[in-house]
Formats: sequence, C-alpha cells, structure tokens
Amino acid sequence: MGRALRYAAVATAEAPAPAQQGRTVEGSDGLLLEVDGEIVPNYDATLVPFSEGDVLTGNVVRIDKDEVLVDVGYKSEGVIPQKELSIRKSVDPADEVALGDEVDALVLTKEDQDGRLILSKKRARFEKAWRRIEGAAESGEPVEGTVIEVVKGGLIVDLGVRGFLPASLVDIRRVQNLDDFLRRPIECKVIELNRSRNNVVLSRRAVLEEERKEVRQQILDRLQPGMVVEGSISNIVDFGAFVDLDGIDGLIHISELSWSHVNHPSEVLSIGQTVPVKVLDIDRDRQRISLGLKQTQEDPWQRVVDTYSIGDELEGKVTKVVTFGAFVEILDGVEGLVHISELAQHHVENPREVVAQGDQVRVRILEIEPDRRRLSLSMKRVEGQSLPLRSAEPPPAEEGAGELEEVPELGLSDDVFAGEAATPGGGDGALGEEGAVGEEPAEPAVAPSESLPEAEAPANEPAAAPAPEEPAAAEADAEPS
Repeated sequence: MGRALRYAAVATAEAPAPAQQGRTVEGSDGLLLEVDGEIVPNYDATLVPFSEGDVLTGNVVRIDKDEVLVDVGYKSEGVIPQKELSIRKSVDPADEVALGDEVDALVLTKEDQDGRLILSKKRARFEKAWRRIEGAAESGEPVEGTVIEVVKGGLIVDLGVRGFLPASLVDIRRVQNLDDFLRRPIECKVIELNRSRNNVVLSRRAVLEEERKEVRQQILDRLQPGMVVEGSISNIVDFGAFVDLDGIDGLIHISELSWSHVNHPSEVLSIGQTVPVKVLDIDRDRQRISLGLKQTQEDPWQRVVDTYSIGDELEGKVTKVVTFGAFVEILDGVEGLVHISELAQHHVENPREVVAQGDQVRVRILEIEPDRRRLSLSMKRVEGQSLPLRSAEPPPAEEGAGELEEVPELGLSDDVFAGEAATPGGGDGALGEEGAVGEEPAEPAVAPSESLPEAEAPANEPAAAPAPEEPAAAEADAEPS
C-alpha cells in the first residue's frame, strides 16, 4: 500500500499537467516538459493508458507465497493474487511463473481500496484461449493442452480454459487407465463449444483417426490377398476378432479362426496377442480387410489324406448326436459322420439309444472326400465294438447338449445327411421294416467306394453346408469397441 501511494504522490508532485504548467520539449516524444524554464520529466507520458478489462503485458518482478508482482509500466506494479494465476486449483505461485517472465494479465481493478492495481493472469489467458479455441473450432485445426485432472467420465485439459475430454474420445480404442495421461501434453479437436457456459468438449480420437487415415491407405495399397502378415488382437466380439495391422483393423471371422469348431473367439485368442494372419480379401472402397488365422496353421485334413485310407479303423470322440447319426472327431479339427444306418448291427430308431456326446468309440473309414472335406464313418463294421444300452432321452446333466434339432456346420456332403427321406417308410430317420438289419430284404451295405443314399435331410433338420470359402465378413461393418 505504501509503495503504491508513494508512486501516486510522486506523480502528482512532479508531473503537473503540461497544458497548465509547461510545454512538451520538441523531439522528446512527450517524455520531457519545459516548466518555468526548466526541463522536467513528463511522468504521465510514461504511464500506459488502459481500462479495466484490458490485457496488459509485463514482467514478473517479485514472487510471494500468495501473490505475484508484475511491472506493466504503470505508476505501481500490478498484483496477481494466487487464485488469479491459473485455472488449476491451489497452485504454488513459484510453479506458475519465474522472476523476469513476461506474462499477460487482465486488469480487474485499476485501484482497489488499498490503491493497488489488481491483475489476473488466468483470465488474460482465458480470453486469449477462447479466441484461439474459437478459431480452431471453425478451421478444424487441433489445439494443444496439458491434462491436469482425471474426473468421472474423462479428462480435464488445460487450454487456458478447462476443456473436457470424454473417456470414449481419448483414444481410438477404450482406454483402461486414464491416469496414464495425467500431466501429458495432448492434441485434440474441438467438437463442442459454448462460450456462455464456458463449455469446451474435445476429441483426441478425431486427431488420431485423421493421422491414421493416410497410414490406412498406405497399408491397403501394400496388402494383397494371399499375403501372410503379423498383427495384434485389438478386440474380440461374438462373430470374430479384430486385428491391428499397424494402423488399420482387419477381421478374422469366427469361421476362419480354427480348423476345429469354435464356440467363441475368446477360446482361441486374447486381446493384445500377436498372431500371424493370412489376407483373404480386401474391400478397398470400404477399407475392410478379411483375415484368416487357420490358414497359417497345418490343415488337419491333409493329415487325414496323408495318414489314413478307406477301411482303416481308429478311435474317435462323439461330438454331436443328431437325428440321422452322430459326428465323431478323429483328429483335432476333423469330424466325420456315422450315419444312423452305420451305428449298430441292430435297427436303431434314435441315435441316442447307441451313443452319447463324449463317448469314445472305434470307427471304420468308409469314404474320404478331401476336396469337399467330408468323411463317412461306420461303427457297426468294427469288430468287437461294445457300447452300453441307453435311453433315447438326453440325461438331465446334459441339458441342451447335443440336442437333436442342432446340426453343426461341418461341410459334409448331402449324401451323408440322407436321413429320413432316404429310408423306406420315413419315420424318425430310422430304417423302415424292409431296410432293418437281419430282415428280408437285407439292408443294402454302404461299400467304401459307394456314396450314401442321395436324399435331403428331413425338412425340420437344417442341412449342414460346406464351410464358406470366403469369410463371412458382413459383421465386419461393426467397428471395434
């Protein structure tokens, strides 16, 4: 207070109004006056004219624990209270400015009750920031700021004003730990602006997507169907898994994950895992890439072709029981069909009378079709086959498992799905009286070189179709979360 009043007294005593007591000395730019024949300084001319609300530029001359003094060319230094230094809460003045720093400050009060010039650094920055942010919002250019707080639902970014960055827009994919961004400088785009509410909403994701747009096109230009590349699993969904190929995501459809049946992609893959994948198809217009994982692994069907022949006997596991027979897995990823007529020497009304899901059985190979990936098997032609007698009703513990209405999509031929329609008398897929084993006329044997009866599966049984050569990537339109 004393220093401010002293300056005011000196100015009043030594700088009389030139119009009344002196004239400006030529060539002094108004800084000198001639008063009663003497040359004296014109103190009023050295003062910067300003009003409350103006933004001044000055230098820091003193730092106290609760305020900062700034020389702005006025008759006294301006005072910036601690709370007017930054939009951050409870800041230390020494962390915000240093002696000699040039700062901008907005005039709050030209002279308070103690005669002090009160300034605000944060409000000057606020005004400048708003002009910059409004310009960036109009042009679409990104703005840079520092993350100062982690709040519920996102981050607070210091742009001179408090900008809110929602968690969903921090990165291209959901960020698990927002604390990793604390005190980090980041670039964002302004997506919402409301000056009356001091509301600024930001998106870092928009900046990253724009940066990656050019990269994605370069990757698309480089990739070709048939190539094998490495990528990282970025997301897992019910219909497959997304793979990050250094800037663009490709989809492995669930049907292309493994040679064996997969109930859910999480059984095979985990997020972050690095895998080799084969490029199956590229839609360059839509920037969609279809990938295959199983194509980078040994095809178990080739092992069947190289190892087994028609007539060979081997062990397998019953994986599915359907109205027209049972599916038996003889190798990982290779299943064959034991038609109902090949389950037992006696007449079988319902396959559940003979086998259940999970049974270990011995089978004989009747037919191998490697091109169509189809395998026909027989249990009744294996000597010494011993199976327990069962009820046709599914056990309570296996509720829903292997229900007769379900037919796995194994890609077996229409021939081996010949059930009710091919059996005389129709019925539940069982042979009619004329075709029953041990009765006349005798049931026609299915020789290894012969195909099973050509007929369609019952109308209420969905026929299994060959696995699609092209990935079912319709779901790929869904963006990864």
